[in-house]
Amino acid sequence: MCGIVGAVAERPVNKILIEGLKRLEYRGYDSAGVALSLSGELNTVKAVGKVANLDTALTDAGVKGTTGIAHTRWATHGGVTEANAHPHISSDEIALVHNGIIENHSQLRDALKGDGYEFLSETDTEVMVHLIHQLRQQHSTLLEAVQAAVKQLEGAYGTVVFDKANDNEIIVARSGSPLVIGLGLGENFIASDQLALLPVTRSFIFLEEGDVARITRETVEIFDKDGNPVEREVVESNITQDASGKGEYRHYMLKEIYEQPMAVRNTLEGRLVDDTVAIDAFGDSAQQIFKDVKHVQIIACGTSYHSGMVARYWLEQFAGVSCNVEIASEFRYRESFVHENSLLVTISQSGETADTLAALRLAKEQGYMASMTICNVPGSSLVRESDLAFMTKAGAEIGVASTKAFTTQLVGLLMLTASIAQEKGRDQSVIVNAIKTLPSKLEEALSMAEGIEGLAEEFADKHHSLFLGRGSQYPIAMEGALKLKEISYIHAEAYAAGELKHGPLALIDADMPIIVVAPNNELLEKLKSNVEEVRARGGIIYVFADKDTAFESDDTMRVMNVNHVEDVIAPVVYTIPLQLLSYYVAVIKGTDVDQPRNLAKSVTVE
Repeated sequence: MCGIVGAVAERPVNKILIEGLKRLEYRGYDSAGVALSLSGELNTVKAVGKVANLDTALTDAGVKGTTGIAHTRWATHGGVTEANAHPHISSDEIALVHNGIIENHSQLRDALKGDGYEFLSETDTEVMVHLIHQLRQQHSTLLEAVQAAVKQLEGAYGTVVFDKANDNEIIVARSGSPLVIGLGLGENFIASDQLALLPVTRSFIFLEEGDVARITRETVEIFDKDGNPVEREVVESNITQDASGKGEYRHYMLKEIYEQPMAVRNTLEGRLVDDTVAIDAFGDSAQQIFKDVKHVQIIACGTSYHSGMVARYWLEQFAGVSCNVEIASEFRYRESFVHENSLLVTISQSGETADTLAALRLAKEQGYMASMTICNVPGSSLVRESDLAFMTKAGAEIGVASTKAFTTQLVGLLMLTASIAQEKGRDQSVIVNAIKTLPSKLEEALSMAEGIEGLAEEFADKHHSLFLGRGSQYPIAMEGALKLKEISYIHAEAYAAGELKHGPLALIDADMPIIVVAPNNELLEKLKSNVEEVRARGGIIYVFADKDTAFESDDTMRVMNVNHVEDVIAPVVYTIPLQLLSYYVAVIKGTDVDQPRNLAKSVTVE
């Protein structure tokens, strides 16, 4: 959530900042702003709503700058107003943007007010800029003032600040919220996501936790949390897929749904050797770790949590190791038991999810044998801080509702299962052989789109829905419910179908659509009994069923046939029709499919 772009150059940076913000719109925001400095003159322009509004306001203002910072804000402290939008200014001298939450802002605000500072916003961020301004009077450089300020801050921040009196430098600080430096020729850049800077550079430095950096046109100096000069690796980006365009598709989400067969091919490329998984895809020490592991603890949030829940079924059935799955925000605030030879697995599309990253750091103190992440972003914090990393190679995902990131996570977890099984001397050929068929099976599932689009029309006037699944399809039902509520704003719940008699049956009536995922497996007859319980109470049922399951459409049941797939990969394949259903329902409802209200793509604060 929120986006930061900054630049210090000899040329005007207006267009660089605005283009960078546009490339970060997918992260979610409600206002935007820019601060520019040229020859010691500081100008700030802000706008509520889309970056396009800011672009227009900036053009109308007619101001330019060779040093500048820009921001898209997702409201936390204070409402959606121009006053609360970033950048914030202190004494018409220092400008600052910030991602994160400052937890002790109230105490700092009271002290600064007592010292005569006037606050024009309701934000925690304005506290930071006034604090730095105050400390600037006590230190010889802005760098020293920022280093002193961060020692007083409690919470998370990725912040960028400059002083108009010395506008050949910007100072950046990172604690809990990601920042990446972009290197140019006679100019340098800063952003919260490398995607923002791809038009101007492919060379990046990822700041570590606690880093503070001074960036000028010609130099980059980085200091660790203790103030010691440090060198950070320069990474050349190999991102080849520029997701800034929707191509022939109406929405990014639809484009990304259809990219899934290729995304899975990319995930598998070079990682299958004959009938085995190439274990080095997880890291150099993976083979010994997998041989020794006795328990897997999975930590994730949202959609990634659902992929972890599916993996639990796989790991216990095929690899013979116990597995727990927990929401990161719960795990980090309770005392947990660490099993012997336990592998911690974090899952995150961005690699910067705040709660997941905090859980990893906590787990490192608790005695886990090793840590591993499944992630889509090379160089992200989770990748850098984990012992092992599996990159999903899904490509940039712009739609807030995750699609291809989810399916490639499932593939990565299935390959993890096969690798552990392999090291335990178990047969994993059934997994590998099934995985090889996945791209073509996903393409077959996508061919259902036209029928699902017609089906979606029946949801136009609905306000509630219930998703049912059994076994490894239960988490897929949860993911289907999440997708529908995210982008269509229809209230949706998911239940293990066997739980119907324990409460959910009370909800069943003719206005409550019931969506069922029904592959042809050993739980099919149990599932059919659950479906009959719903029909007996007047419910309208929508079944996505294996074509061999003998479900038939009638007045109370709509059946969409899915081509038969091996049970082990069925959770991946059955995800596709649920994604399509949520997409087409949202289109009918007229919602903002790619940027649904109140949501952000990357959750980098608690």
